Amino acid sequence: MAESKKQEAADIAQDSQESRTETSRGRLESAAGDAANGQNQAKGIDFLLDVPLQVSVEVGRARMLIKDFLQMKEGGVIELDKLADEPLDLYVNSRLIARGEAVVVNEKFGLRLIDVVSPSERIEKLR
Repeated sequence: MAESKKQEAADIAQDSQESRTETSRGRLESAAGDAANGQNQAKGIDFLLDVPLQVSVEVGRARMLIKDFLQMKEGGVIELDKLADEPLDLYVNSRLIARGEAVVVNEKFGLRLIDVVSPSERIEKLR
């Protein structure tokens, strides 16, 4: 009796898995069909336009001991690992995307891109 209940539970689990697989396959086929239609493809990409990104520019890095950090006072200087004329690194969601030089636009800092990391390089760094 216990064996038949185990078999019944296994059959239910397998049916459930097959149902999820068919649903996923149907969604993929539907998405592929939509991609073939240019208008639907544009609508499909529109939802990505509202995804927030964390964009940061890195001037340089430094390593220091906690005791040295705690002794810092106003006017203190932390020496960074980059030279003054080296490009700054632009990161999007903690991934290096480009390098550039600092500019001032309307009294605010900006970054003029001088080297954009190629998509193939970005994919290679993910591995």
